[in-house]
Amino acid sequence: MRIFVIAGEASGDLHGSCLIHALKSRLPQTRFTGIGGPKMEEAGLELLLPSSDLAVVGVAEIIGHIRPILKAFCRTRAWLRKERPDLLVLIDYPEFNLQVAARAKKLGIPIFYYISPQVWAWRQGRVKKLRRLVDRMAVILPFEKAFFRSHGMEVSFVGHPLLDIVRAEFSRAEFCKKTGINTERPIVGLVPGSRKSEISRLFPVMAEAAGRVFQDRPDVQFVLPLAPSLDSRILESFHCSIEISPVTNVDSQSLANKSPNFPIIRVVKGQTYEAIAASDLILAASGTVTLEAAILGTPMIVTYKVSPFTYFIGKCLVKVPFASLVNLVAGRGLVPEVIQRDVTPERLSHEVLSLLEDDKGRENMRADLKAVKNALGASGAAARAADLAIELISGTKAA
Repeated sequence: MRIFVIAGEASGDLHGSCLIHALKSRLPQTRFTGIGGPKMEEAGLELLLPSSDLAVVGVAEIIGHIRPILKAFCRTRAWLRKERPDLLVLIDYPEFNLQVAARAKKLGIPIFYYISPQVWAWRQGRVKKLRRLVDRMAVILPFEKAFFRSHGMEVSFVGHPLLDIVRAEFSRAEFCKKTGINTERPIVGLVPGSRKSEISRLFPVMAEAAGRVFQDRPDVQFVLPLAPSLDSRILESFHCSIEISPVTNVDSQSLANKSPNFPIIRVVKGQTYEAIAASDLILAASGTVTLEAAILGTPMIVTYKVSPFTYFIGKCLVKVPFASLVNLVAGRGLVPEVIQRDVTPERLSHEVLSLLEDDKGRENMRADLKAVKNALGASGAAARAADLAIELISGTKAA
């Protein structure tokens, strides 16, 4: 049996790897080919193309990246036509995946969509296309099932896959010891995203905000968990009034006792969840990380910025009241959101200081985040999705 899988970005790579593991445990002789990242490749995916070729966000950004996207589409279409896999598994990334689905449908290949496109947020007309093209769909957010049902499409809520993934492997004290951070002083995490475009827009502003926070609160420490796919040298290309200090080959005790005149941002790789769990609060790009922080119970301020053209288009099309998944799941403004023009060092530092100095507010937010975590369902999402995919394959072969 052959299954073709497509995930277009880092979060999809993570969830795709879990799904592949779940499918392999049930169908051990299956071959997996497709577009994904290092985690999916480690899980057993034969890469047709790396997902890094597709990892862009925003209309203007996609236009500027159109050649590799078209190349990926043409190679995928040719492979599907030649190999005719038993199943096509699509993970989020709708603009690309729906085009692939249209070609696969003509070839008679069964289509399983894992992690729905966010059509509830914008361009709801795409539900008709999903209903026409997709044979089975698993959704991971609690409000999605009712949304699709209201549009005449039956889907299965399998719970959120992050519930099986997100956990800190060691305590705050151990993390601080490894990174040279003082456990007695506040820790603010900076999480500017996993894409280079996000980092280029958000990290310089976050770094300047850290400098402003440090002027008022020199006891505050900053940590930046960098996505595994990124090189820390990308941060050094920005001219900011901070010192970037990788924690490798660092005398942890001397760093812990150091009282600099400007903030040191300690960059860690491979310890994202530990960094978030150890932080008193994080300043995070809107995206999957907001749910990761909710699961870990870490208070947060959410921010995001895209090109002016992309933002203009988004304002015209987006139909939801919040930018962050945490607030959408909560159904209210649980965490502060600072978006687009408001993304300035002054505004971000103000939000950080306000939350940092409000102990009761952070405790209340932690309690509310626990409710968000509970709303995400039960663990075992990938296993339930794998069972749905196998049912689809079995039903198709029986037919």
